[in-house]
Amino acid sequence: MKTQDFNLYDVICRNAQIYPDRDSVVFNDVRLTHSQFKEKCDRLAAGLVKLGVEKGDRLGIVAHNCDEFMVLYGAVAKLGAILLPVNWRFQQNEVEFVLSDCTPKFVFAGPEYRKTVEEAAGKVDSIEGCYTIGGGEASERFQLFEDLYSEDGADAEFDVPSDSGFVIIHTAAVAGEPRGALLSQSNVVHANMQIMVRNRLGPDDCHICILPLFHIAALSLAMAVMHAGGKNAIVERFDPELTLKLIEKEKGTNFFHFAPILQMILDKYEEAGGAYDLSSLRQVGGMDSPENIMRFKELVPNVVIGTGFGQTEALPVTGGPMEERPGSAGKPMPLARVALFDDHDREVPVGTPGEICVRSPVVFLGYWGRDEDTAYTFRNGWHHTGDIGRFDEDGYLWYVKRKAEKELIKPGGENVYPAEVEKTILEHPDVAETSVIGVADKQWGEAIKAICVLEPGKSLDPQELIDFVASKIARYKKPKHVVFVDSLPKAEDGEVDRDQIKKAHGGQY
Repeated sequence: MKTQDFNLYDVICRNAQIYPDRDSVVFNDVRLTHSQFKEKCDRLAAGLVKLGVEKGDRLGIVAHNCDEFMVLYGAVAKLGAILLPVNWRFQQNEVEFVLSDCTPKFVFAGPEYRKTVEEAAGKVDSIEGCYTIGGGEASERFQLFEDLYSEDGADAEFDVPSDSGFVIIHTAAVAGEPRGALLSQSNVVHANMQIMVRNRLGPDDCHICILPLFHIAALSLAMAVMHAGGKNAIVERFDPELTLKLIEKEKGTNFFHFAPILQMILDKYEEAGGAYDLSSLRQVGGMDSPENIMRFKELVPNVVIGTGFGQTEALPVTGGPMEERPGSAGKPMPLARVALFDDHDREVPVGTPGEICVRSPVVFLGYWGRDEDTAYTFRNGWHHTGDIGRFDEDGYLWYVKRKAEKELIKPGGENVYPAEVEKTILEHPDVAETSVIGVADKQWGEAIKAICVLEPGKSLDPQELIDFVASKIARYKKPKHVVFVDSLPKAEDGEVDRDQIKKAHGGQY
């Protein structure tokens, strides 16, 4: 390591030094101070070294949120290993794909996912062993998480430069297969600094972690609050009543949400007759309808509703208070240079839509094992996000749409690319052609709609096709609406004309 290096384990050490007795992680009956959190990270890292884990090795995890999830993040940060958190909503074949894609040495599984992981481990040659996480008993295949903790070697130091890989998060499948975005420790440290500045975070802050820790939104806010010396109150799976209780009990100041979380919190609050004290909340970020945001502002008038633009590959890029310029995605963050380019990578003038491109220390290292995809994304020295936006004269970014090559649907905050759903639908023997689009949805923000052409002489019930897709890929990727048509409109090049389909079937950009 160079004297200029500063990684995530340095954050943990700093907290233990200057905030030793302040709470760091709270989960159910577990309460760890910053000093205790460091001690657990050290002991787990020592145990992983005994297993043969080295810098750069991947460790998979399929589990709900828990205190051990955070400790595992801390231990890999110390060792320079790379955590591979898998979306627990994935189907068996999707879990197997992610594990095969990144070849982890060991895999940790929550009680609900041990059968899935055990089956996957039998097909992925790199996996040397499996461990529990989040409770449960040992078995022939799974050893106990707590047995990994070791005092021997807990004080060891490791050479982990800040540009070392830290986490691989698989993004939605642009061309039918998920791609693993590799983030470095430096990426996360710089993202922390930007979020700390934007949210004015300090040691008195408490993040109510209601989103899953495999998601960049939960991970980024958890790490930023930790970096500030604050507390992460971990929720195993989102529950509106528990969330309200934790905000009151732990004096929660921040949380991140996706539709329909905010509505569920509001409804539960009203159902309880306003019996919860939410006055500690300072900052809430996420995506929801204007109606729900207005309801929440009426309930907690002093809270700042944050807006912004970012993605797994670069977070955050822009941001600011929503009320500062309603409808915009805020201004570029302090460590981000943002430019808008046309299809020939020429910068467009103010007011003209162009692809949002970024130079920043928060830009990821690249897609795991996909050098061509990485080179294309990083062409001409800029990270090309695949999103279209425009700047106004005051420097606020306004989101316009996704580029056609990266068209995206976001039901409940999850990223779904039409190509993956279309590929799955076409596996059904009765479907000849299909086009998948996003449509407005009151509950989830956006829903998936499939427009299909059947094979000659075939008939198919829409629900049967929906269930078919749900059996093949994660259920959040299944269509909510299915429409059968005689033909799909085509452009001059013979490709499906998605713009015409959207006009005819209510598609959203």
